[in-house]
Amino acid sequence: MEEIKMLFGFGKKKKAEQEAKDIKKEVVEKKPLLMKENIVLNCERMEKNDTIRKVGQILVDSGYVKEDYIEGMIARELTFSTNMGNCIALPHGTNEVKKEVLESGIAVLTFPEGTDWGGEDVKLVIGIAGVGDEHLEILANIATKLVSMEEVDKLVNGNSVDLIYDTFMKED
Repeated sequence: MEEIKMLFGFGKKKKAEQEAKDIKKEVVEKKPLLMKENIVLNCERMEKNDTIRKVGQILVDSGYVKEDYIEGMIARELTFSTNMGNCIALPHGTNEVKKEVLESGIAVLTFPEGTDWGGEDVKLVIGIAGVGDEHLEILANIATKLVSMEEVDKLVNGNSVDLIYDTFMKED
């Protein structure tokens, strides 16, 4: 009976209305770029790949990426270091794992005592996942907010999830 209704156009309006509701629901339920639970303070020193896996797993657990994205983050580090200077590392996936990104998002780890990143200490690790080219916008946003070592130290030593959250989520 349902097939007959669809054949003659009955129910098409209802189906279109439901699709519109589904699209609206997706837009309304989009995750914020950063969630407070994705900020981990005072991490202990660990190997670089373990750090990447930890920050990547936070992105997975929060629904920003699929599990395979983590291996793409490790692979990215093999092609070039994501250590950006000022004690900041920004691990993110390769182009090959872009399809594993479900939503744009970041996760933040702080290391007050530093952690080894290819022979240099980093204190702030921000895992990044960007849909399409959104990772470029995310990188630019981080760069503008953390231009000096003083700003990095303030976040790392401030011992405040709210401070980190507000830094990245406030509108300029």
